[in-house]
Amino acid sequence: MSFNIITEARRCLNCKKPMCVEGCPISTQIPTVIRTFLDGDIDKAGSMLFENNPLSVICSLICNHDNQCEGHCVLGKKSTPVHFSSIENYISDTYFDKLDDRLDPGNIEKKGKRVGVIGGGPAGITIAILLARKGYDITIFESREKIGGVLRYGIPEFRLPKQLIERYKKLLLSLGIRIRPNTAIGVTITVDDLFRDGYRAVFIGTGVWRPNTLHIKGESLGNVHFAINYLTNPEVYSLGDSLNVIGAGNSAMDVARTALRHGCKKVTVFSRSEHMAAALSEIEYAKYDGVEFVTGVEPVEITEDGTIFIKSEKNSEGKRVRVEGTEKLYPAASTIIAVSQGPKNRIVSTTTGLDISDKGLLVTNTYGETTRDGIFAAGDVVLGARTVVEAVNYSKQVAQTMDEYLQSLTD
Repeated sequence: MSFNIITEARRCLNCKKPMCVEGCPISTQIPTVIRTFLDGDIDKAGSMLFENNPLSVICSLICNHDNQCEGHCVLGKKSTPVHFSSIENYISDTYFDKLDDRLDPGNIEKKGKRVGVIGGGPAGITIAILLARKGYDITIFESREKIGGVLRYGIPEFRLPKQLIERYKKLLLSLGIRIRPNTAIGVTITVDDLFRDGYRAVFIGTGVWRPNTLHIKGESLGNVHFAINYLTNPEVYSLGDSLNVIGAGNSAMDVARTALRHGCKKVTVFSRSEHMAAALSEIEYAKYDGVEFVTGVEPVEITEDGTIFIKSEKNSEGKRVRVEGTEKLYPAASTIIAVSQGPKNRIVSTTTGLDISDKGLLVTNTYGETTRDGIFAAGDVVLGARTVVEAVNYSKQVAQTMDEYLQSLTD
């Protein structure tokens, strides 16, 4: 493997204007990292990746590289782009095991200020790592039994090994970060309770866990489920031999591929548009796994025997319209709806001073400051369902804002 990674790294042209960097949501300095790695300093290359993106080793596995760094590589115009994802994973994974020594938690000067992080997903983990390294006392409040958020409960094992999240948990604990599992803020404990107990700032990174519905007949039937719920624990579902998946994003591909691995013999993904939202590589993997696709249709009703779809096509103005009289039942034992999700309102409903958008998302300024002093937010609960790397990038900015805010407080 090492030989292949090195060979791949040597393909990098070290462009003066690296388009790969422009395509990366977190602006990873890809040519510099590769050059440092090839110069024999893998630790420095690993440090560069981690300092820029604390979840680098995770992003190397789950980012939409086709649309980002690799999709912008100039070599891809006439040949194959440099597969930086593989290079990044090799460097980051190697470096991760050395983080305890490199970060030297014992020598971090403590500031004596307590910060609450609500949600142990990508945004929460990023904020916790960055602020703990600055000397703040961090407690993560996780509503589920284990941290990870969408990394653990929304992405299948075959795409993201859960053992990697356990490695992050070990890192968090080594930094002195406390983790309270099975603690949903807004139920027994509220945000006001945190401030009462001496927390000087609170970060909200609870993600989006309320499935969006289609508002069509049949969504309450016993053989109908939602993607985010299914991916949380596929083992408890009995889907039968066949499954229809409504939606064509990455979550839909995860559902389809997971269902095949859990006993479904026929899985079909349905998309309103011929251009599917999922990454091209995820679509290709799904096809190789045996997933079937039907495009140009939209659902009108779900029944116990399957899903009724109607054809959809573009009119002269480029808008999609239904083709009346083309309704057709696609038989399936179960149907899973995968059309994104929104935030739950548990925290907002129990906390005064927090404004939300018409979509239920927390309102913040560009620095992650909410409408209540001392409360910050980032990730999907602010932006809606986005990618992990976007959540990390935004959280980096918010961590800096929180540090400035905390330093301005008098004891």
